[in-house]
Amino acid sequence: MQLALFWIFSILMLLFALGVVFFRSPVNSAMCLVMSFVALAALFVTLDAYFIGVVQVLVYAGAVMVLFLFIIMLLDLRSEENRRVKISAWVGGGLVVGGFVAALSHVLQSIPKLQAIKPDLSNPAVNDVAAVGVTLFRFFNLPLQIIGVLLLVATIGVVLLSKKELK
Repeated sequence: MQLALFWIFSILMLLFALGVVFFRSPVNSAMCLVMSFVALAALFVTLDAYFIGVVQVLVYAGAVMVLFLFIIMLLDLRSEENRRVKISAWVGGGLVVGGFVAALSHVLQSIPKLQAIKPDLSNPAVNDVAAVGVTLFRFFNLPLQIIGVLLLVATIGVVLLSKKELK
């Protein structure tokens, strides 16, 4: 059952990621990105990484995407107009897709190696959430505060840049 859920959430995540790329409306793309983040969190849960899954939903699907949607709505972006795509963009995109397909085929060929029995990752005696919290706030408190200030300054900058001038 766990393997079936893993594949279902993987396919959903890839479909929503394609929606991010192919939708013309920035709001639709952002909503597809939110759903892609949620599917990624579900993938982490199927891999028994519950804390990372919860953080994925809270931080990325919650806070960061709300900020993105706020900025998109504030800037009043319209749908992207049809424009001519250069041949260099097609070649570059083809190279990226080819590299991805090659990497994916290499991973799929090594599936029998992935079926090996692995030990359990979680140790009930160790509280991962407390260890992460202590590490963040004891050793990385200043970088955490700096990132918070940078996000605040960026948000204020977007608000100021998007204000309409009164004549």
